[in-house]
Amino acid sequence: MAAFADGDPSSSSSCSSWDSDDEYQKFIQKMNPPRVTIDNASCANATIIHVDSANKYGILLEVVQVLTDLKLIVRKAYISSDGGWFMDVFNVTNQSGQKIMDESVLEGIKDYIYKSIAPGSCFLPSRRRAIGVEPSSDYTLIELTGTDRPGLLSEVSAVLTNLDCNVVNAEVWTHNERAAAVIQITDRKTGLAIPDAERLGRIKERLRNVFKGRSRDAKTTVAMGITHTERRLHQMMLEDRDYERYDMDRANANPMPMVSVVNWLQKDYSVVTMRCKDRPKLLFDTVCTLTDMQYVVYHGSVDTEGPQAYQEYYIRHIDGSPVNSEAERKRIIQCLEAAIERRVSEGLKLELSTGDRVGLLSDVTRIFRENGLTVTRAEVSTRGNKAINTFYVRDTAGSLVELKTLEAIRQDIGQTVLQVKGHPDHLKSTAQESLTRFLFSSLFRPRSP
Repeated sequence: MAAFADGDPSSSSSCSSWDSDDEYQKFIQKMNPPRVTIDNASCANATIIHVDSANKYGILLEVVQVLTDLKLIVRKAYISSDGGWFMDVFNVTNQSGQKIMDESVLEGIKDYIYKSIAPGSCFLPSRRRAIGVEPSSDYTLIELTGTDRPGLLSEVSAVLTNLDCNVVNAEVWTHNERAAAVIQITDRKTGLAIPDAERLGRIKERLRNVFKGRSRDAKTTVAMGITHTERRLHQMMLEDRDYERYDMDRANANPMPMVSVVNWLQKDYSVVTMRCKDRPKLLFDTVCTLTDMQYVVYHGSVDTEGPQAYQEYYIRHIDGSPVNSEAERKRIIQCLEAAIERRVSEGLKLELSTGDRVGLLSDVTRIFRENGLTVTRAEVSTRGNKAINTFYVRDTAGSLVELKTLEAIRQDIGQTVLQVKGHPDHLKSTAQESLTRFLFSSLFRPRSP
């Protein structure tokens, strides 16, 4: 029987191609359906999830992505997929660091994981196209990459507002002077996706002109489909080679992750080890990157029970070979360092919650820009008629955000609540004040359509 591992070279980009030429493999998967079991007795401080399944291409990333989407924190993990069987163990907690005790929640976790890896499920970890504007029935999805600069998000959102588009959801990452954005928009009048190809072309062209700024490497395309936002952002940044553009000042300001790659020649593995400060979604980010680089994890262990996270993976390329050059070894290290750093946003975390309206994002980011702040990362979402936005901001000169700057913003924004989150070190104030909330008076009055 063929020995298939997660990302085995026998696979191709087609979901059905994993076993289309191997009826025996189909039979094995049918006779050995996935098993997901949950153990709440063996560990005092975590819920243990066992996942056993006939192996198939992409299964490790699929399971990790499911755990991440369920907002579970992986404290420890043991990975084994060297052969025809996938056997992984995950010690998880909820966001508060507690075991999951609710039986209905536990059953939901089991069901979600099972459906994602069951026979007939189709997971495609391959990179699908470069960048684009994707129409769907509910919204149009815009994807952009290019050179980062102060005020970029403000300019992009202003263009969308001028083109009668409403931003429903958006996520923006910046790293090493590069920026990537995934933005969901609707038509201002209908509240639905924009089906007009000619209008989409105009949106595409305007955004390309804004996003590229002084460079010529901005990307924007039009295509159909659905995407997993964070998965896609990792792909976009990797395709944009953000790992090659390194800011030495930033390296001096923040602790660098420790990443090493060595070959274990006796077993034809390359061993990847990583040590860095722990944070949410770290496992997802590193597994995403290895998969996008077309490397297969055959064995691995993860431990985050402490101030630092430790990850160790035994990998081969999908062609079955270990890392075969010094240049490739360095590229893996650079890419994993970039994956670890992309979510480590510099700046002050601001959370804004208010009634949604067309032009809201444009107004908020314009006020930031006019007061000398730049957005390093953003998460924009709409729940019903309410907009819930999170921004990481810093001074355009790289300095801490001053209290007087936030007070100037208060004069421009009104009648909503802005919560300041994160570390107080990101806020410069001459007074000994504890800043957790700003009440704004008279901003964001509903506009007439």
